[in-house]
Amino acid sequence: MTEPISIDIWSDIACPWCYIGKRNLEKGLEAVSGDSDAPEVTVTFHSFELSPDTPVDFDGDEIDFLAGHKGMPREQVEQMLANVTGVAQKAGLEYRFDLLQHTNTVKAHELLHYAKAKGLQHEMEERLMSAYFTEGKHVGRIDDLVELAVEVGLDADETRTALTDARYLSAVRQDQAQAQSYGIQGVPFFVIDGQYGISGAQPPSTFESVLRDLWAKRGQIEPETAAAV
Repeated sequence: MTEPISIDIWSDIACPWCYIGKRNLEKGLEAVSGDSDAPEVTVTFHSFELSPDTPVDFDGDEIDFLAGHKGMPREQVEQMLANVTGVAQKAGLEYRFDLLQHTNTVKAHELLHYAKAKGLQHEMEERLMSAYFTEGKHVGRIDDLVELAVEVGLDADETRTALTDARYLSAVRQDQAQAQSYGIQGVPFFVIDGQYGISGAQPPSTFESVLRDLWAKRGQIEPETAAAV
């Protein structure tokens, strides 16, 4: 049996390019799934905080945050957000920066690790990003996170306890340490089979090419390995 190709993704809930990159990866995976010898793939999300010093309840909108965080004029920030919104639309996402509630994302990352332990990481990742970028929901407070967790099938009381106790904070820090060891400074960042790095929200075709190439190489290697044994 050929081992599945592993895709490890470092991302942040509050990263607009991460949601776009996630959607483009999904489109790439959908495209190769129709191949006669379709690649088998496992996808795992990992934690990366773009702005760990952000308060849970930020006083201001996204323009206020970026203007202060990056030192950019408001007009330039508005143009940048308009550009990102346009790219997101092409990926099938309707960003609403006018509704977005900027917040600290560490608890959202803890929730993702809890969801992973329950086999619902992918569903939780999608729900959090959709809530943040398209619905204007708060993803930094425990009460709000519990509501979103219930929507994907997690138990409310167990989720609240896990977040209140910071049970998965060490897992978040471990992901961040791994990112540092890889030299990852921006997200999204995709690590394929632990050896190939893809940075940024690449188009679906990029993922298609890499996956097909890796899978074809595995097909060539497997018979030789079997013969050697």
